[in-house]
Amino acid sequence: MAEQLDLFGEPMITVPYTVSQLTGVIRRLIESDPDLADLWVQGEVSNFTRASSGHCYFTLKDAGSQIGGVMWRTMASRTGYVPANGDLVIAHGRVGVYEVGGRYQLYVDEFQPAGLGDLYQQFELLKSRLTAEGLFAPEHKRPLPSRPRVIGVVTSPTGAALRDIVNVLSRRYPLAELLVAPTLVQGDGAPAQIIAALDTLNRRDDVDVIIIARGGGSLEELWAFNDEQVARAIAASRLPVVCGVGHETDYSLADFAADVRAPTPSAAAELVAPDRAELRGTVELMRQACTVALTDELDRLRWHLAEHVRTLRYLSPSGQLIQTRQRVDELGARAQAAARHDLVVRRERLVGLAGRLESFSPFNTLARGYAIVRRRSDGDVVSSVTQVESGDALDVRVVDGEFEVHVP
Repeated sequence: MAEQLDLFGEPMITVPYTVSQLTGVIRRLIESDPDLADLWVQGEVSNFTRASSGHCYFTLKDAGSQIGGVMWRTMASRTGYVPANGDLVIAHGRVGVYEVGGRYQLYVDEFQPAGLGDLYQQFELLKSRLTAEGLFAPEHKRPLPSRPRVIGVVTSPTGAALRDIVNVLSRRYPLAELLVAPTLVQGDGAPAQIIAALDTLNRRDDVDVIIIARGGGSLEELWAFNDEQVARAIAASRLPVVCGVGHETDYSLADFAADVRAPTPSAAAELVAPDRAELRGTVELMRQACTVALTDELDRLRWHLAEHVRTLRYLSPSGQLIQTRQRVDELGARAQAAARHDLVVRRERLVGLAGRLESFSPFNTLARGYAIVRRRSDGDVVSSVTQVESGDALDVRVVDGEFEVHVP
């Protein structure tokens, strides 16, 4: 608030400006200047974006300064030339003030090309030379690990890029460990620190993949990632490298040297880490496949086991023993029958012989009144009177017994 004095030299109290009022005054001063209402400005285009509304936003810069610019959709649809990042252009328009942001900017209605900017020319020349050298050849690109255990990150420890990476990894794949190699990501000292951080991670045995990341910015702000030695260090990395530098439209030599280029730091984190929801689905599919495979294998083994059991039963000694036992029983029965038959035959023969013997038995003769006389002294049968003498004792056998007689 400016101090004013009254007629007596005493300080006067004035009403202060609001920020909006002050910005309005500045806008009226700038927009009322005829020199700023119709002019041509030469500069290098950077940070060029086209919003979904169709309006174009960009920065014009030279070696000493920069100014924001806007081209409205109606102007952009009529112009025959829309610049790209790095183009050196002559832009026609007026200078105005964007009161909400409190900044002055150039409202452009026409672009004319004025050649490529110095930095962009350096970028293209270095890119062409390294490409011809084969540094960016596809055959040198290494595949990314499917499930990394430790992810190395080369970035500023205080930047938004690291926060984006942490958020993505904690959501998608919290199993991975994050190892940050802190470095500057812009300025003169950044290339050497980026190279040192890469070397630190490459010398570790536990790191599986490296992310190089930083948020978007102008060509000058991203220039550390266009450094030739940084590009060579990335290409020579022992570990695969994913480059997530800038926004989707930003390209650097680090992008071409890396094994995989991601449009943003968040996209780089998504590329190196699997989605745990997808992993769950994969594990479930594998579980189901294992269950089916095990069931099929068990069914196959059961069938083979049943076949073996049937074969063993056919070849089993127990079966042969059963057959043999039955054969023995049959043979035993036949032997018993044969023995019984033989006994009957023998009994009948015996009866026949007994009958015949009976017919020749001396008892039958005795029954008819005959007797058998034996000399007692020697048991000889006496069949003649000449065999005995007077006084000999004789035993006479008749049909119902014996008695003793003496010769007179």
